[in-house]
Amino acid sequence: MKKMLIVEDDQIVGNIYRHKFQVEGFQVALATDGEAGLTAVKEIKPDVVILDLMLPKLNGVEILKKMRAEPTTKSIPVIVLSNAYLSSLVQEAWKAGANHCMIKASCTPKQLVELVNRTLGAPPAAQAPAPEPALPKSAQAPAATPAKKPPPLGSLEDDTAFQTELRQTFLGSAPDHVAQLRGMLQTFIKSEGDTARLPRLFALYRQVHSLTSNSAVAGLTSVAKMSSALEALLKELYEKPKNLNASTMRTVAHTIDFLAVLLEHRSTQDPESFPPPNIMVVDDEAISRRAVIYALEKANLKCVSVEDPKTALTMLAENRFDLIFLDVDMPGMSGFELCAKLRVLPAHARTPVVFVTGLTDFESRARSTLSGGNDLIAKPFLFMELAVKSLTLILKGQLRITGH
Repeated sequence: MKKMLIVEDDQIVGNIYRHKFQVEGFQVALATDGEAGLTAVKEIKPDVVILDLMLPKLNGVEILKKMRAEPTTKSIPVIVLSNAYLSSLVQEAWKAGANHCMIKASCTPKQLVELVNRTLGAPPAAQAPAPEPALPKSAQAPAATPAKKPPPLGSLEDDTAFQTELRQTFLGSAPDHVAQLRGMLQTFIKSEGDTARLPRLFALYRQVHSLTSNSAVAGLTSVAKMSSALEALLKELYEKPKNLNASTMRTVAHTIDFLAVLLEHRSTQDPESFPPPNIMVVDDEAISRRAVIYALEKANLKCVSVEDPKTALTMLAENRFDLIFLDVDMPGMSGFELCAKLRVLPAHARTPVVFVTGLTDFESRARSTLSGGNDLIAKPFLFMELAVKSLTLILKGQLRITGH
């Protein structure tokens, strides 16, 4: 019987994975932080490890490096679960010796089972759940029970029932998830000084991290992908708190509101199943245009960039776009003027428009009428902030969500 170790800090998600693999005939242990996971690897010597990268106490990359440095653990196959928007961390995982890297937001338990079986060479026969290998006391996690335990499953039909069961359980707790996110955000906003703010920001990040994991296993792909993008932004803000400003906090608050709408919408459709969106970026400064383009690329979005606002207006009259970024201060025609003109075009009467403005002007312009614009972002902006804002507006349009 094959032994497996799952290192996952969200106990509900970890228990779901554990149950699924026990049904597939594996002997499974679960560790809920990096230090416990590393101890368990050394004690149990599993045949395969499922490893989340974002863990407390010791992250997944550090565990991989220590595993590959030990003769007794260096050859154990490791399948990493990662955030799609933390590409640098994924690259570190590959370099540290990961055998496979899966994007958590789009990886279902069934897909994970299939990958493990391929990695080990032959699928074990499904049978009654196997006993768990004993974790060393230092690595044992406190017992946790999902809100509703999934039934034993094995066939293709049962996989569908399994996913439905998970989705129903997750959606039942979704209002609590949203309430916790909003409460944690308000607590963070009201706090003063890094000593108080940073732990609260970290707690908010961990809550979003949990939402990403839970929505992914529940098959709510749109929620999982939006949540994973917000998770990446919060991680960057925690690591670089000097980037906390009115613009970034506005983006975080709007994204949490949109996640609440997505959970209410309950869409299981994968955003990647939609046609690629058409995006236009209008800015007379080449460096600023390149910054927006790079930020969109982080979200796997491509765009048309235009220097001259008059040229942009002509292109808008001849083509349909799904999202438009406008610099505010441009020669010949300001972003506000261009927005007013494009709103007259039938194809762009409701196209999302985001103004890009200097941070010093952000507060006053945020309070003012945006000449038909939907949102604004402050320069200099975090690439991940713009990526999150873009995903929100694109996904809202694709799912035809009318408001939040």
